[in-house]
Amino acid sequence: MNYSENEKKAILYHTDNCHTLCYQYLYLRLDHQEECSLGTSPKLKSGNNNLYFDYRIDAAVELYKAGKINYILISGDNRKEDYNEPEEMKKALMQKGVPEKSIYLDYAGFRTLDSVVRAKEVFGQTRLTIISQRFHNERAIYLAEKNGITAIGFNARDVDVYAGLKTNIRELFARVKMFIDLAIDKQPHFLGEKYKLPSGK
Repeated sequence: MNYSENEKKAILYHTDNCHTLCYQYLYLRLDHQEECSLGTSPKLKSGNNNLYFDYRIDAAVELYKAGKINYILISGDNRKEDYNEPEEMKKALMQKGVPEKSIYLDYAGFRTLDSVVRAKEVFGQTRLTIISQRFHNERAIYLAEKNGITAIGFNARDVDVYAGLKTNIRELFARVKMFIDLAIDKQPHFLGEKYKLPSGK
């Protein structure tokens, strides 16, 4: 199959002195068969659909159905009884054809740092394909590499500049906090009992 030069791009990002690969096209080789999808709420406070959520689901389904990943570890926030990011993402994935047996949930992914470190320390993963938007993948992969995880990112579609303005501003503060957390060796809120994920479909 022939592809245009634009289609053949893999985007190489440089964060500090760390090189991280964020892929945008499925035909590129993705060797990491374990995928961590970073959670978010399906709805905005206004009641409208959260496009970050929708696009992350679409990206995870795309990778799974293309055979690029064996299973999906959803890491998100469930600290409140009426707020459960992993379960909402699981339901959305199953509605799009991902079997329940291929979905695993991490309910203590309160922050990106928690999600990344727990993927290794609790779920035994040292190689990950992280699915989120580009700006989030850059930070997540940097955290992964600083914690001994070999990670690549698959970029979910981003939202337009206007819709994502608040998120982009918040990301600037999140990156500052990331460096502070690394400097003080910040650890996840919870680690808990280890759960080894399977190695295949």
